[in-house]
Order: sequence, then C-alpha cells, then structure tokens
Amino acid sequence: MARNQLIAAAFAVGYATADSVSCPLNSPLSCQNTATAAVDTCCFNQPGGQLLLTQFWDTDPPTGPMDSWTMHGLWPNNCNGTWEQFCDNSRKYKNITVILESFAPLTLEFMETYWKDSKENDERFWAHEFNKHGTCVSTLDPKCYDAYKPTQEVADYFTKAVDVFKTLPSYKWLAAADIVPSTSATYSQAAIQDALKAAYNQTVVVNCNKNKELSELRYHYNVRGSVQTGNFVPVEPLGSPTNCPRTGIKYLPKRGGPDSAASPSGRGYLNVFPNDLLTIAGRSDPAAFQIMKKQTVPERRPFIIICTSDPSGVGRIVSV
Repeated sequence: MARNQLIAAAFAVGYATADSVSCPLNSPLSCQNTATAAVDTCCFNQPGGQLLLTQFWDTDPPTGPMDSWTMHGLWPNNCNGTWEQFCDNSRKYKNITVILESFAPLTLEFMETYWKDSKENDERFWAHEFNKHGTCVSTLDPKCYDAYKPTQEVADYFTKAVDVFKTLPSYKWLAAADIVPSTSATYSQAAIQDALKAAYNQTVVVNCNKNKELSELRYHYNVRGSVQTGNFVPVEPLGSPTNCPRTGIKYLPKRGGPDSAASPSGRGYLNVFPNDLLTIAGRSDPAAFQIMKKQTVPERRPFIIICTSDPSGVGRIVSV
C-alpha cells in the first residue's frame, strides 16, 4: 500500500491512543506522589517517572537537517536518577517501520528525517530505543488499553516522542542567543545552558564528546497521566547538568553544512526580481538575500557580495 494510502487509513481508524485507558485530569504528577503510584500505573508512570527527551547533534557523519538537532529517544528514568532497561523481553520488536506504517504513518514520515542513526541503520536504532526504554514505561503496558491491538503501544511511544521533540527547537533557541555552528567560535557552558533555560524554563542537560564538542541535550519532564495522553511538565534534571568543560565548547557545523558564525563571500551574478529579492548565480550554491535598502541594479551585473548571517538565517547584504 502506498504511503499516502496508509496515512488515509490511519485517519480512518484513528491512532492507537484512542484505545488507551482514560486517565483523570487530576491524575498525580509522576515522581511527586509515590504513595499513589501503586493505585494505577496505567495513569501514573512508575518507577520511571522522570521522562527524558534526548537529542543528538551528529556532525560527521551528519544526520538530519543542517539546521536541526535530531532525536535520540524518550527515556523513563526513575525518580532517584537510576533507570530500568529492557523491561519486557516478550515485546522486543524489530519491525518498527511496519508497525508505524499500520498505526502512525505520519509519525514514521517525520522520523525518517529527524530520528536518524549515524550508522545509517534507522530500523535497528528505533527498535533499540523501544525495546530498551519503551518497554519500561508503565502506562504503555498492553493491560493499559481497553481494546488492545498488538504493537499499538509501539506507535504510541514513537508518536509521543515525536510530539515532544517538535516542541523543543534547540537549534533556534541556541541561535537566538548567537550560539550557532562554527569551525572557529567556541562557547561557554553557562552561555549554552542559559540560552536553553530561557526557552525551556528549566535546566537542560548539555553533554559534549571527548573532543569538547557539543553533542547531546536532555530535556527532563514529569508526566501527569499516561505517557500517551498525559501532560508533560518540564522539571529540573536529576544528577549532573553537564559533562562539558566550562569554556571552549565547540559547536561544529554538520559536515557539508554552512559555518554559521563565519562571514561568507562569493562571486557570481546579481538578479533582481519585482519582489525586491536577490539571488546569486555563480560558483556557490543558489541563495536569496533580502534587500535592506531599495536600489536599482542592472540585470545580471557582475558583482562581489559579502554577507553575514543573523540567527534567523536571513543573509544581510553588507556590500555589493
């Protein structure tokens, strides 16, 4: 069946969450009321009550769009900072693509761009994330569904992870504070964490690799209700907020991507259009730059252009 037919079919039958247990609006917040946890673990995530949405910045080999972090996973950590893993061997799945084509094709379509494996084996990566972490989410247990359909909890896990990821535009949040990928600039730990906290309202865990390169972010939540239908509430992380050095942190461009902190230049031809936009034709890739000041420029006049980039990604003309 073609992908568009699968999407139409999914809308016809509804997503998997429609059959999950309905939780009260006043359900307790995970990790905040452990005395209630034993009552109904279908509406209270326990023991994994602190949910982490983790993101990668893979540069070489690069994964995902040049201007976006990518997804790593949705992890249920315990309320004391420890975690369980591989909690149900009877639900170790390998066919994640097939499951999502059946239950959540739109989720799969998004994952094919933003949930990528640096070793180019997305299917294995996705299976690992669900088998290790998804099986430890108590509210995704098959018993928590009124009319359980085998594997529908898999679709719920990935759909919720995607939904949460979409609310966390880390690249834009960092760029708004002039923290952009660069081969030469370095940043302080405080600047990175301050930029993210200003947008998220809680501390974000910032991790680096052994080369002092920014590589991972972790956003922490408690959940009111079930993971599949509940409310994710940002909270402070448990444990260390970073493994990065205080200063000298590199935020490298993805291989093949632009050096956002640099001031690029190029040669080519200047084309002017009625909407007051410029395009470059020449040895560099096509690009569009907004005219800051209306001016008359003959069509296809040879030119030299120097530009800088602001966090919004709009090239501003310095000289022509």
